[in-house]
Formats: sequence, structure tokens, C-alpha cells
Amino acid sequence: MSLTAVSAVLGAVGSGMANEAGRWAWESTGGYVRRIVGREIPAPVAPGELDAVALMVSEQLRRNPGLASSWTAFASRVSSTGRGGAAGFTPRAGQPGLPASTRFFTDRKEALKSLDREASRRADGTPRLALVHGAEGMGTSTLAVHWGVRQAALFPDGQLYADLAGGTTAARGTGSVLRSLLRQLGVPDEEMPTAAGQLSEFFRGCVADLRLLIVLDHVHSAAQIRPLLTSAPAVFTIVVARSPFPGLDAVRVPVGPLADKDAVRLLTQLLDKPAVAAARATLPSVLARCGGSPYALRAAAPRLAEPASGTPASGTPAAGDPVRAAAQDSYGALDPETAKLYRLLAVREWPALDAAVAARVAGVAPEDAELRLEELADGLLLERNTTAEGRARYHYRPAVRRHAESVAVQEDGIAGCSAAMARALRWYVDLSTSAAHQALPESWRAPEPTGTRETPAFESRGEALDALIAESGNLIQAVHCAEESGDPASAVRLCRSLWPLQLKAGRHETLLPALRAGARLADAHLPGSADAGALHAQLAHTLTELRLWDEAEVEALAAARAEEAAGHKRGHASAVEFLGLLRLRQWRFQEAYDCFEEADAVLVTIGAGDEGTADVPRARALLERHRGRALRGLGRFEESRQRLETALRHFRADGDTYNTARTLTDLAETWLDESDTATARPLVEAAITTLSGQSAEYHVAYLRSMRERCTAGEHSTG
Repeated sequence: MSLTAVSAVLGAVGSGMANEAGRWAWESTGGYVRRIVGREIPAPVAPGELDAVALMVSEQLRRNPGLASSWTAFASRVSSTGRGGAAGFTPRAGQPGLPASTRFFTDRKEALKSLDREASRRADGTPRLALVHGAEGMGTSTLAVHWGVRQAALFPDGQLYADLAGGTTAARGTGSVLRSLLRQLGVPDEEMPTAAGQLSEFFRGCVADLRLLIVLDHVHSAAQIRPLLTSAPAVFTIVVARSPFPGLDAVRVPVGPLADKDAVRLLTQLLDKPAVAAARATLPSVLARCGGSPYALRAAAPRLAEPASGTPASGTPAAGDPVRAAAQDSYGALDPETAKLYRLLAVREWPALDAAVAARVAGVAPEDAELRLEELADGLLLERNTTAEGRARYHYRPAVRRHAESVAVQEDGIAGCSAAMARALRWYVDLSTSAAHQALPESWRAPEPTGTRETPAFESRGEALDALIAESGNLIQAVHCAEESGDPASAVRLCRSLWPLQLKAGRHETLLPALRAGARLADAHLPGSADAGALHAQLAHTLTELRLWDEAEVEALAAARAEEAAGHKRGHASAVEFLGLLRLRQWRFQEAYDCFEEADAVLVTIGAGDEGTADVPRARALLERHRGRALRGLGRFEESRQRLETALRHFRADGDTYNTARTLTDLAETWLDESDTATARPLVEAAITTLSGQSAEYHVAYLRSMRERCTAGEHSTG
């Protein structure tokens, strides 16, 4: 077995740990490596470590042909099912991924020609890349989208869009953006590598043979997007930024103010010739105040014949900023209640506002808030987005939000702004705790809901989880808001409400900063408490999923200490169990077994009247299964099966189909490790039957590959 072949198997399995099947394959690989090399080998993380492990394995396989045939059979099973790989999906060809283009567009001929030239340039190994840059409100994003819509035929495999929110507190990390782009391509989360360092390579592999347009909006720096760039010959990337920045080898496409004749043409498109002609007296002042900004011109169009409020005698934009001047003019036309809503929603940079939080902040009915939000969007004071479910969401342009915030300070005072922010924060605490409890009602990790009348009741667990996903950006912002406001209790409750997102929806890169903040606040304000233990455990879970194992170990140990200090036995056992699961990922099987033993020793001390008593039988059954997995990694197959069969009896008696199927799979693996395909096959068939109708596609695919191995083994001995 060549070194290259072994490295390929280890690399493929290591990249496929985003789903249950991938994690099985990884643990199985660790057990095989241990048995082949004859000693414990820590799981590789960095590329150099992977190469070292591959070298040890290939040398042993070369010396022992019997081991080589066993490895080949094993490798064919795990490398084909851990993940689909970069070629394991079908792009949703032709489906637009860009925001809606504008109906009225003028000028920009030279900019459009520059994009045409770069898109059609002969491939030479350098990325096809253009940097569209201009001041806020000059239409840079509109230009990129308009060009993409106009040239859609050049990109039959799709057009991808990501808003990086560069320079704002809502700026997105590279991993989050890469996953967003991959989802637009049709790649399920379960196919994506868990380690952030592998995502860029995976993304480049996915797009290597595709004809795509990628628009990266509101970019702040070259470092922010470098992992997103590809030299694939048929991929064209447009970067949109406020100003050029160093470190990016791109064609620069400047977007400046519209000339007066083009500004008049845009106003004529928005209105009509008679309306523009009727405004000839005020038109020069309006043009001067708008400063050639398409945004400002669009905002000014409805009031073209009216004198602009607060316009300086010269007619120039206030402080040289046409966007701010336009916001001031539009604000002056609002009724008092809508103006108040505009101001108070801006005191914090919420990524996606809706009528529910607006109603709480302004103290009005949600229906009234919805009408006022629509009025603000119609007046271009808010940007409107529509979700896939048809719900309206809103956000501010950065300059408009700065205007609204400054007006709020002037008109509502610091006390009024603080009260508005506190009301929004309270809404997100109420919403998140309610949704988390409804998404995972049986979990003691989800905090108890506040029980306020305004929080929604969801029809299903899935709907509650969808609500948490939709609000995740706001919830993360709320954690930071609570920290800055000196409200650690709210921050802790918000972070604990993120548990269903971690467990059921991933989103680990996105959640990581908030979880770090929550653990830090719990240590500072609630040391040695169950809350501190819970947050360190949640952080350990996310760090484990991101393969940041050294940090995860520190957090799992901190969780165990805090839970033990709090006398919270269920949490203490769970934290030690987390540490054991981390050890399985690290191929430290004996230490993993010891952790599961320690966790079980804590569980048996939980008395009849203690918290978590009802959950103890299931928790101990899970530990039995985990011990069986650790023993399998150690090559102690008979002991492993004894543990697994004990767990299986509990799960079957309890009607727990999910864990029944998982344990049947573990049992089948132990028999396959000993090449006993005849005994393994009925277990595999039982697991497939158990998962029928359970939406467990990846697990079933893994089981089918095991069944194929069983069939091949039976034929070879028949």
C-alpha cells in the first residue's frame, strides 16, 4: 500500500466528520491505525501530522501483506461514506443566487465594460477577479448585481452571493461565508469538512469545473476573502468594497458620483419627464445635495419639488455625506411614531430586524410595527429582505444607522437609548429561551423559558429550531449587547439557549465568539456554578466539532470543575462524558474509557430526590455504548460487544430508535473488524430497518456500504 494511497484515505476520512457516519469512520480509522502500528497514535490534526501517521501505516502495511488486504477492505468502506467529497453533489444549475436587480440603471458604461473584459479574459492560472469600489450610496453593490443579472448566460452553473458586512460588528467569518456559498451550490452541511482550515480547499474543489459568478459584498480587507478566491478557469469573482485595499491582485473598477446629466436621467426614470420639468426650480439644489449618489437620488425622488429640510444655503450635502443628508431629509418627512421607531431600532446593530422586536422596542402592536417598518423601507431608511418562508426582515445601511443613532441620542437621550436597547435585549432573551425549550423540551441544558405572553408558541420542534436559526445573528449580537451593558445574567441565558443550534444545526463558527463571551462572563460573575459548567461544556462541544481539540480539552475540564463545585452531579457527569468523547476523536481510547467510567461513577451517586434522576438510566446506557466504542478502538472486541449489547437492550426497551440504530452499527463494526461478515450482516440489516423513515440519509448510506462489504466477504468465502 503506497504512502499516497494511505494519505488519501486519512485525508478523506478526516475531512468527512461533519456527519455521524464521518465520525464513525474517523474513530474506526483510529482503531485500525492503532492495531496496525501496534501502539496508540494521537489523531493527526495538521497536514504534517497526517503525513507522519500515513508514513507509519504504509511502512507497516508493506512489511505485512496480511494487514494490507484488511486495510484495503476497511479503506473502501470508510473513504466512500464519510462524505460525498467535492464531486459528491449536483450544482443547482441556472438558479439565481444574486439579490434582485434594480429596474432603473444609468451610466456606468466604463465600469460594465471593465467587468466584461475581466470575465472574458483568457484563463492563465490567476483568478478572474474584479474589485468594484466606491463610497457608500454610490451603487457599487447595485452595479455588481446588475452586471451579474445581465450576463447570467455566462454562468450556467449559478451565481453566488455573500454579504461579508465588512467593517461592521456583524462582519462574518471566513468559515461562515464559505459554508453559505457551499449551501447555495447545493452542498449539504453534512458534506462539508468540520475543520475551518479544510473548508477553503473543499470549496475550491467544488467549483473547479463550474462556470460561476461569485459576488462578495461589503468586503473590508484582502485577508477577509483570500480563502474564498479560486483560480478555477470559469469562475469570476466580483469583490465589492468601499475603497481599494492592498494585497488583492484584481482589476479595479471605480464607481464615482453620477454626472448631473445622468442624475437627471435617473430621476426621470424614477418619476417621469413632466415631474422632473415641474421641479426645475429645486432641481439644482437637489442635485447638489445628492452629490451624484444613486441612493440619495432615489430617496429624494418622491419629494423632488419640495425644499429639502435642513439644506444648507449652498445646496451641498451635510458634512459632505449625501447618504446622511438623504437620511435626514427622509427622516424629516416621517410621522412622530415612525420617526421614533427609526431612531430606537438603530441604537444597536441588529443584523435582521422584524416586526416582533420592533413592537417590543417601540411599545406598539406587531401589526402597527410591521406597517411602520414597511414605511421606512419604502422611504429607503431600511433595507428590506424577504426570507425563503416569505417573512420580511429589515436592516440599516451603515451610514443610515449612524444617522438614526445620532438622532436618537439627541432626541431620546442616553437614558431613552439604553431603555430601548434593554427592551430589545429582553425580547431576544424571551424568544431564545422559549424557542430553545420548545426545540429540545427534554434537555436539561436548555434554560427554562421566561413564560412571557408575547413569546411565540411553535407548532413543532422543527419550527422552533428554524426560529433559532433565523434569529442566530441577532442572538449573537444580543450576547455582546448584554456583555457591554453589564447584564451577564442575560448573556448567560442567551448562550445556553444556543444549545439546540449547536446540537441540531451546527453553525459552530458563527456561534463560537458568543460562546466564548458567555463562558468568560460566567467565570467572572458566576464562578463554580452550574451555569458556568454548562457554558464551558457548550464551548467544549463546539471546539470539538471545529477540531480545535487542545482548546476543547481545557473547556471540558473547566466544565467538570465548575459542575462539581456547584454540586450539579448530572452536569458533572456530562462534562466528563464530553471529555471522553473528545478523547475518542483524538484516538486516545484508554483515556476515553477512563472518562466514561468516571462519568458513570458520578451518575450512580444521584439519589431519588436529586435533579436529573429520571435521566440517569438513559445516561448510563449512553455511557455503556461509549465504553463499547472505546474498547473497540483498543481492539478488545468481546468486551466491547458486551457493553454495546447492554446499551442496546436499554434503547430497544425504551423505544429509542436513534440510539438503537447507532448501537447496532457499533456492534456490526466490531464483527467486521474481525472479518466476520456473516454475523455483522444481520446487525446491519436491523439498523437499516430501524432507521426507515427517520431522515438519516448519511447513516443509512454508511450502513449500505457496510452491507456491501458483508456481501463481498460472504462471496469470497462461499
